[in-house]
Amino acid sequence: MEKIQTDRAPQAIGPYSQAVKAGGFVFASGQIPLDPASMQIVEGDVRLQTARVLENLRAGLEAAGSSLERVVKTTVFLADMNDFAAMSEVYAEFFGATRPARATVEVARLPRDARIEIDVVAVE
Repeated sequence: MEKIQTDRAPQAIGPYSQAVKAGGFVFASGQIPLDPASMQIVEGDVRLQTARVLENLRAGLEAAGSSLERVVKTTVFLADMNDFAAMSEVYAEFFGATRPARATVEVARLPRDARIEIDVVAVE
C-alpha cells in the first residue's frame, strides 16, 4: 500500500490520505471544493464547486500515476439533489467518453457545508 500526497490538491483535513495505491488501483479520498492554496471552499454554485472537486481529484490521480480517464467508479455526494443536473453537466465535461460507473446520493450535510463531495477509484 502506498500513500499519495500532492500539493496540487488540498491537504487532508482529517486522519486520512489524499489517495492510496493498492493492488493496481488508486483509491482517492472524497474531495470537497477546497482551493489547495487557501484551503477555503470555492464560492459559487454547484457547477463551480464540481469543477474544483474534479480538479482536486485530477491532481491526486496524476500524483499517483493515473488520470481521470482511468477512473472506473465514482461516488457523488450532494447536499441537494436539485443540483444533480448542473453537477452532471460539469462531470460530463471532465469525464467525456470515459463514463465510469457512478452512484449519486443526497446527504444531510458535507464537511465545511460544501455542496458536493466526490470520491473515485481508478486503475493505475
